[in-house]
This record gives sequence, structure tokens and C-alpha cells, in this order.
Amino acid sequence: MNIQEIQDLIKFVAKSQVSEVEIEKKDFKITIKSEMKSKGGGNDQPIIVQAAAPAPLAIPAAAPVTAVAPAVAAPEVASNLIEIKSPMIGTFYRSSGPDKDLFVNVGDTIGVGDTVCIIEAMKLFNEIEAEVTGKIVKVLVDDATPVEYDQPLFLVEPA
Repeated sequence: MNIQEIQDLIKFVAKSQVSEVEIEKKDFKITIKSEMKSKGGGNDQPIIVQAAAPAPLAIPAAAPVTAVAPAVAAPEVASNLIEIKSPMIGTFYRSSGPDKDLFVNVGDTIGVGDTVCIIEAMKLFNEIEAEVTGKIVKVLVDDATPVEYDQPLFLVEPA
């Protein structure tokens, strides 16, 4: 995870009013927590801590964070299926608009580079492209719902 992705995550957390977010990968773990100052103590500042990484990093953000993010359980995957995962935190959309066709449906064949969904993060709509060729077996997320970083979105049977 690079510094820009961390800064984007901080901004998103601040806007979504989450009090704590934790991301863990093989080589690092990052936790973003908010500690509020006393009533008479000026601006509220979230405190950012990164642990178990190659180098410690602390980045202050400018907005308070107050709610708790729900935990997301990963579904079990059959051994021959490939997951298309969310590359970011945001809101998952299956089409480009309410009156538009869905990007993909169960049973559709996709190729590398085909748009499979949109994830809105910080008012930006990011098209998510397939990195595998195959057939959509299952859509794991409901339209217009929040998704976490690295959360499985689709199951694909590779071609």
C-alpha cells in the first residue's frame, strides 16, 4: 500500500465517520483510529498508526471520525473459482446509473479489461475491470452497498 492509497483511505474514513478501520496483509497491518479531544480543546484529529510494517508511519488527518465500521466476512470459495476483489473502500454499483444496464450478470462471459462494476470512493466513480477471462458464477455484493478493501465482489469460473 503506497502513501497515496493511505491518504485516500484517511480521507474516506474521515468522511464516512468511522471510528476505527484495520487492514491487514501479509507484510503490513494498518489501523486508523480516532481519538477526540476534550470539548474545549480545538479541532478534533484522528490518530493514524501503522504497525508491523517495514517502516513505522504516522499520518494525521484533518477531519473527525466517529462511527464504527462493520466487519465483513469473506465467503468460502470453490477451489476452481477466482474472486474479483474490491481494490478500494467505497460503494459498489452494478451499473453506471439507475436506468442503465448492469455491467455483468451471472452466466456472462468476461475478458481481461472488461468493466464488471463501479466503486464510488470520495465522490469519484472508479470502473473496476476484470483481470481474468471466464464466466461470472456469482455476484457476492448487493448493488449500492458499501464494500471494504480486498472484499470479494464476484466469483468467476476461469476459461
